[in-house]
Amino acid sequence: MEERRIEMGLMKTDESFITTKLDDMIGWARKNSLWPMPMGISCCAIEMMSFAGPRYDCARFGSEAFRFSPRQADLMIVAGTVTYKMSHVVRKIYDQMPDPKWVIAMGACTSSGGMYRSYSVVQGIDLFIPVDVYIAGCPPRPDNLINGLIEVQKKIARGEKPGQAQKVYIQEPTLIHERQTAR
Repeated sequence: MEERRIEMGLMKTDESFITTKLDDMIGWARKNSLWPMPMGISCCAIEMMSFAGPRYDCARFGSEAFRFSPRQADLMIVAGTVTYKMSHVVRKIYDQMPDPKWVIAMGACTSSGGMYRSYSVVQGIDLFIPVDVYIAGCPPRPDNLINGLIEVQKKIARGEKPGQAQKVYIQEPTLIHERQTAR
């Protein structure tokens, strides 16, 4: 009769073993432990803060460890209106992040300049850094940011390179009471 033992909640036998590719294991670890670098420039930053709070609990997705040092982060969340003066700072912080690094553009102002059609506002951060996921809204709700985080995790699981594959656009969902009153 084979000898069985239980270690850390797993039943193991002496003959069994698990095989996998090292790249798959590293991708799984990256997907489930993203460390965001918050670039809260404007009003969208309030929604980003609530995304990390207990109501939305981004810890379920392995992203509760916000890093304020770019050398420790691998996901940049740019939230708010980016001016040309601030774009140099955002780019410098992006350059200091280790590879691979992913970017989420949160809100209409970050993605396209929003309602600000002036000489001082950048009309989309994709002019100076590559973006992986765009999140619509003014400001987008925290659950939309969670959807964006899930899309980044899917890109990592598929083995896509950051900033080079197809862009993902997350739209603002219609609220339930708005759907009921429209009928």
